[in-house]
Amino acid sequence: MAAFKEFIPKSYECLKNYTLSLFKKDLLAGITVGIIALPLAMAFAIASGVGPERGLYTAVIAGFLISALGGSRVQIGGPTGAFVVLVYDIVQRSGYNGLCVATLIGAVLLLLMGVFRLGSWIKYVPHPLITGFTSGIALIIFSSQIKDFFGLQMGTPPAGFIEKWIAYFEACCAFEPMTLAIGAGTLAIILLIRRYAPWLPWGIASIVLATCAAYFLHLPVPTVFSRFGEIPHTLPVPSLPSFSISLQTFQDTFMDGIAIAFLGGIESLLSAVIADGMTGHRHRSNIELIGQGIANIGVVLFGGIPATGAIARTAANIKTGAQTPVAGMIHAVVLFLILFCFSPLVSKVPLAALAAVLIMVAWNMSEAHHFVRLLKAPAGDRAILLTGFLLTVFVDITAAIMLGMILASFLFMKRMSEAAKTVSLTQVFQENGTEERDPDAIFRKVIPPGVEVYEIQGPFFFGAADMLKELTQGTEKVPKVCILRMRAVPLIDASGMHALKEFHDRCKKQNTHLLLSGVHGQTAKDLKHFGFEKAIGKDSIFPHIDAALAHAAKLIEKEKP
Repeated sequence: MAAFKEFIPKSYECLKNYTLSLFKKDLLAGITVGIIALPLAMAFAIASGVGPERGLYTAVIAGFLISALGGSRVQIGGPTGAFVVLVYDIVQRSGYNGLCVATLIGAVLLLLMGVFRLGSWIKYVPHPLITGFTSGIALIIFSSQIKDFFGLQMGTPPAGFIEKWIAYFEACCAFEPMTLAIGAGTLAIILLIRRYAPWLPWGIASIVLATCAAYFLHLPVPTVFSRFGEIPHTLPVPSLPSFSISLQTFQDTFMDGIAIAFLGGIESLLSAVIADGMTGHRHRSNIELIGQGIANIGVVLFGGIPATGAIARTAANIKTGAQTPVAGMIHAVVLFLILFCFSPLVSKVPLAALAAVLIMVAWNMSEAHHFVRLLKAPAGDRAILLTGFLLTVFVDITAAIMLGMILASFLFMKRMSEAAKTVSLTQVFQENGTEERDPDAIFRKVIPPGVEVYEIQGPFFFGAADMLKELTQGTEKVPKVCILRMRAVPLIDASGMHALKEFHDRCKKQNTHLLLSGVHGQTAKDLKHFGFEKAIGKDSIFPHIDAALAHAAKLIEKEKP
């Protein structure tokens, strides 16, 4: 049974010892996140080229199934910004039926990835590639909202990025001042809430204020109802869409299905990892992928769009006190009740207000400061970053994923071939050039109490960067000083540096001093260029282990009462 523990949903374990006090916390979190998810579900659906009701169906069905069958205690599932570009492209080429076929293919692939225990393989996707196509998606989402935000009097904007902006500039004089006022006002409200009342859900609060202003002032602005009609007040009867899956249809949508599975897997497991860092729990990656696959089959049956774990909503779920997957299931029920009871009111939401919400979502997704920082990474990582970004914007995300992974694989092989020579020449020597006979015995005599020493051996690349997540996590007693020996690290890439930064941030939160020992050569140059040396401080980086241990002893002595 222990061998199959990784395939048991977290909800099963949590419900075995469920209490009323846990339910109270889950109830509050579920209601809050359900309200937050409402405008986002509609906005993501509209930006994807389908009706807003499909986004709501997705949030209800996938939100419930991902929480009930997944491997995370606090994951919230539903439509996300990561899928907007891909879904829009599929809908434009193949219609909604083509999207259904691609989603089913992606769902089956997600199931197979989970069954064959590929959940841990997510760490082999390089961090610059994820940042590249995430930033590219953010730019495209922003671009897609210009027409509704300004109320431009034009037809459907072209699909191409450059052509779209040319059309915007040609129609820039034909905008609706009242629509722009609603869009700009909503964006201003969002910024004010985030600045002065961060505890308030900015998405739903800004939408409610904008809708009330448009309704009570009788403003002539486009709304959900004017473009899509009234939103249905219940879920549709589950059924497969009326299409026949021919060999040609399968061939046309197979690559789209792979992209859906790849994006869904990355987004959901990345969200689960972030949730682990916030809660201290550990998710089960393989059953999470299986839950995602089942959920995406469910959304097709109910007329939805692809779904995955939503990072922002998962974080909100945690911050509002969620303890178990019940909170995610309650969030889905809350969305259904809003749909059932208030669909006429939801239909009155101005499209410009939803555009303002998506513009803010795009800004959050872009992580502009992080993108700029990665431009200081080694040349190979910059190439991967820009490849993912430019192909996402100017070609499509499927091409970005494929070529980005191919480029990352070649870069990895090149670095491995270069690093192998360095490691084989230096691995038996100490920093001062003398041979080390029994280092562990020596360390046990000189390591002060409260100090832990770890050694990284070999190139610190994206495949190995995940190991730092295990250190000092889940231990009963947090060390006062943590020393990382890096004498045997000849090279480090952007993912390794990002992992070091995350580990440094976690040490700071735990009041643990982080020291580096034996940093040398190209690794030292890259850390300095990336800005990590400045972040940790020069006085925390030492050429030899003895100097690091001496400094650690001083820190321990200084903290004694």
